[in-house]
Amino acid sequence: MIKKEFKRILNTIKKYDTIVIARHISPDPDAISSEISLRELIKLNFPKKTVFAVGTSVSKFKYYGNLDKIDDSKLKEDALLICTDVPNQSRVDGVDFANYKEVFKIDHHPSDEVFGESDYIDETATSTCEIIAELVLDTNLKITKEIARNLYLGIVSDSERFLIKYTTARTFDIVSRLIKKTDIDFTSDYHYLYERPVEEIRFKGYLEQNLKVTDNGLGYLELFPDIFKEYKVDSSTPSNMINDFNNIKGVYVWVFINHDDKNDLVKINIRSNGPVINEIAANYGGGGHKYASGIRSKDESIIPNLINDLDNACKEYKENLQ
Repeated sequence: MIKKEFKRILNTIKKYDTIVIARHISPDPDAISSEISLRELIKLNFPKKTVFAVGTSVSKFKYYGNLDKIDDSKLKEDALLICTDVPNQSRVDGVDFANYKEVFKIDHHPSDEVFGESDYIDETATSTCEIIAELVLDTNLKITKEIARNLYLGIVSDSERFLIKYTTARTFDIVSRLIKKTDIDFTSDYHYLYERPVEEIRFKGYLEQNLKVTDNGLGYLELFPDIFKEYKVDSSTPSNMINDFNNIKGVYVWVFINHDDKNDLVKINIRSNGPVINEIAANYGGGGHKYASGIRSKDESIIPNLINDLDNACKEYKENLQ
């Protein structure tokens, strides 16, 4: 039986000849893959429609496909905007909401803001790619191997190879059905996710050597531009490595604090193996999942208080374990 929400999504898509798909700023594989996969799915199943996937390009994610550059102020008045993998409008990359007749989102993060009547939020999903894969399978839309591969890699990446707490039996069922339907070689493309240049391997060593750990089980590290320059890595590199630190005994929450002087921002990535962190992140203008959250702020003074709040959360969690 097809979910009524999936029927509503498809009915909304059918209404529009021009569709733009966007995702969050500073994208990860799930964000990039979900928007490109959805673009290709719509083009495959509704070939007369004009469909764009937009946002700032990220060179290391080019294997998912190319993004489109458009001026959405020149679109017809009846264009549809679909946002993937993003909970609030302020974090959507590359679009002006005023240029669209209708907007909705497909997302797995806790909903901070309603986008439109066709919003579909599933906080129990590992990823937006999991939701789109389920939509495809349950509605029997046509799908290619390339689209299936991208969706699979998005699921693998956001679930950290199915290790994240919100991985469920349904996740494995969807992945199994996706593989059976398309016969993708699901192991051959892992290098796209995990292959790294030697500079990043050495930088990871720096992170490991300099991570500070409190008595309560909080791990944290502040990173400044000179470190990125010394190791010849991009400033986004720490966010792509944070999940590598999820098996440190006695560390319940870990945080990378990136001082981005170029954009006058502090970019903070937070992960947890137990304490709920998204509520704390929200207090500082951020958000995300219970166990995976982030903050972008122009106010560096929040850092000591944030560290203190996270440390107290670790302390409370540790005491409840005893």
